[in-house]
Amino acid sequence: MGGTELTGLTALELGAAIRRGEVSIPEAVRAALCAVEARNGAVNAFITVTARRALERAEKLQAEAGRARSPLYGVPMAIKDNICTRGVKTSCASRILGEFAPAYDAGVVDRLAGAGAVSLGKLNMDEFAMGSTSETSYYGPVRNPWDLARSPGGSSGGSAAAVAAGMGWYALGSDTGGSIRQPAAFCGVTGIKPTYGTVSRYGLVAYASSMDQIGPLGRDAADCAAVLDVIQGRDARDATSLDGRYGGLLDGLTGDVRGLKVGLPRDWYGDGLDGEARAAVLAVADVLKSRGAEVVELSVPVMDYAASAYYAIAAAEASSNLSRFDGIRYGWRAEECGGLDGLYAKTRSQGFGPEVKRRILLGALVLSAGHYEGRYQKALRARALVRDAFQAAFERCGVILAPTAPADAPRLGEGQPEELQARPGVAYTAPANLAGLPALSMPCGLDGKGLPIGAQLIAPRFGEGALLNAAHAFQLDTDWHRRIPVGRGGGVK
Repeated sequence: MGGTELTGLTALELGAAIRRGEVSIPEAVRAALCAVEARNGAVNAFITVTARRALERAEKLQAEAGRARSPLYGVPMAIKDNICTRGVKTSCASRILGEFAPAYDAGVVDRLAGAGAVSLGKLNMDEFAMGSTSETSYYGPVRNPWDLARSPGGSSGGSAAAVAAGMGWYALGSDTGGSIRQPAAFCGVTGIKPTYGTVSRYGLVAYASSMDQIGPLGRDAADCAAVLDVIQGRDARDATSLDGRYGGLLDGLTGDVRGLKVGLPRDWYGDGLDGEARAAVLAVADVLKSRGAEVVELSVPVMDYAASAYYAIAAAEASSNLSRFDGIRYGWRAEECGGLDGLYAKTRSQGFGPEVKRRILLGALVLSAGHYEGRYQKALRARALVRDAFQAAFERCGVILAPTAPADAPRLGEGQPEELQARPGVAYTAPANLAGLPALSMPCGLDGKGLPIGAQLIAPRFGEGALLNAAHAFQLDTDWHRRIPVGRGGGVK
C-alpha cells in the first residue's frame, strides 16, 4: 500500500493489515511521518515530532510482531502535550515549562506502550488546556484541516487536527469542559470523554482536577473503543482512578440498538443552535430509530447555568494547580528578577499567556473571602443540580443525543474574546464534565460551507458500552466518519 492509502485507513484497519503482514510497522510510521512533514507546516498540530524514536520503536515492534495481541499493535499515534512522556518535552503549549522533559511516562502512555503503540510526538493545544480554539498556544494556533482559516476547536485541537489531517491514526486528548468533543466535532473525527476516574490521570498536567479526563480521538467509534480498552482501569498512582467496569468495549460493538431509548433534550435544541446543526443531529435520531431504537423527548434543564458553574469551578482549581509553576523547581525561569518575590512575579508574568492569567485571577477571586460563598459555593450547588438533572433524564432513556457545538468552527481570531466570558459552546459539553459522565462526539454531516457537524451522545456513569455501540450503529449506516479534507487541508473528499 502507498502512504496515501495507508493514511486513509482507520486505526483498526491498519492494525489488521499489520497483523496480516500486508504492511510493516516501519512502513506505517514512515507514511505518517511523510504526512506530518507535508501537512504540519500548515496545520501546526505538532509541537514536537519524535521521528527517530518512532522509527527505532517501529523496528523493535516489527521484530516481535508475531507475538502481537492488541488490535492496535504497531499503529502510529500521537499524544497531547499536557500528558507526560519520559524524556520528551511536555510543555502544555506554554513558555513557562520551556524544554521540560519528564522523568516518567503518564499511566496512559505506559498502557499504550504495552499494547505496542508507536508515538509520533506531542500535539499542540491551548496553553495548559485553557481555551476553546487552540489559539492560546505559545507555539502558535492550530489550524483546521478542513479550512485553514478556521479553528480546530480546543483545547485538544492538535489531537483532532492531526487525526483529521492523516498525521497519525489516533490521538490522546484531555477533556475538562468539552476539550475532546468540541475539536472532534469541528474536525470531523470521533472523540470520547470517559466516565471520570475510569482512565488514570497520573501524568496528566492538571487544569481542573475534578473534571479533567484523558480520552481518545480516532476516525470512528471502533477506533475509540479499541484505545479505551487499553487505557481504562484502576491505577494505584491516581487516587481518583476507579476499577474499569465496562469491560471489552470493542467486542461489544454489535450495532444492535433495538430497545435502546435515545433521549432528545428539548432544552438543548432551542435558540442559539444553528439550523443546519439541529437538522444533522436530529437525523442521527432517525438513523438510530430505523435500527430499532426508541426516541423520547425529555428535559435536561442545565443549559442556563452549566457554563457559569464550569468556569467558576475550573478557574478555582486552576489557580491552585498552577501555583506550582514558579521558576524554581522546573521549567523556564525569568532573569534579573531581584529576589524571590521578583522571581515568582516575573517568571509567571512572562511565562503564562493572557488566557491562563485571566483564569488564575478569576480563580483567586472566586476563592477569596468575599466571594467564596457567593461564587464558588454557588457553583458547587449548580453542579449538584446538573447531576440531579441527568439522573432524572436517565430514568427515561439509555443515552442522550444532543449537539456537540451550536455552530461550525469559528474563524481564527474570532473565538477568543478580550475578556473571559462563558463561551456559548461550553454549555453543550461542560454538563457531562460537571456530572462526571461519559460523552462522545461523532461526525454527522457537513454544513453549507463544507464544514463538519458533530453529534454528541451522553450516557450514565460507566455507560461507555452503550454510548460507543450507539455511535457504531450510526456509523454502520452512514459515511460521515469516512469524509476527509481534500489533500487533508481544505475541502471535502
